[in-house]
Amino acid sequence: MLLKLLFAPVLGPIEGVAWIADKVLEQADVSTNDAESLQKQLLALQLSFDMGDIPEEEFVAQEEEILLALQALEDDEDDED
Repeated sequence: MLLKLLFAPVLGPIEGVAWIADKVLEQADVSTNDAESLQKQLLALQLSFDMGDIPEEEFVAQEEEILLALQALEDDEDDED
C-alpha cells in the first residue's frame, strides 16, 4: 500500500492510459460483434428463404431491416473516424 502511494505520481498516468485503451478495445469488440451478429442473421434469413420456410414478402422486409442496421453501424464507425 505504501509503495502504491509512493509510485502513484509515476504510475497513475500510465494506469490511466491503459484503462482508456481497454475501454476503446471493449467498444471495438462490441461493434465487431454487432456486425458479425447481423451478418449471421442475414445468412440465416437467406437460408430460411431458400428452404421455403418464409415467404418472399417477409424475407424482403426482414432483409431490409438487417441491411439498414448494418448500414447504421458502418455510418457510426465512419463518424468515429
